[in-house]
Amino acid sequence: MALEFTDANFEEEVLKSEKPVLVDFWASWCGPCQMMSPVIDEVASEIGDVAKVGKLNVDENAESAQKYGVMSIPTIIMFKDGKNVKQLVGAQAKEVLVEELKNV
Repeated sequence: MALEFTDANFEEEVLKSEKPVLVDFWASWCGPCQMMSPVIDEVASEIGDVAKVGKLNVDENAESAQKYGVMSIPTIIMFKDGKNVKQLVGAQAKEVLVEELKNV
């Protein structure tokens, strides 16, 4: 199951993580985001031992979304060593996410 990231825990959970982190920026009213939700959970199950995988609701956590320039959702950003190393916009296949995460 994917983790839940917030403005309050973002620095600790994402930026200070020793593992790579995949963050799905989403909102409850976004159709493609709803489609991505089970995919993100599958990625978390499949690769959760080598990376953190979680979701951040942009409506409830606007600060983090603004900081990383999230204009369209879903936006998936992969972080490594506290830095944004890969950004994908729109719905993505699970295989694409797993492969990209393995390469960060």
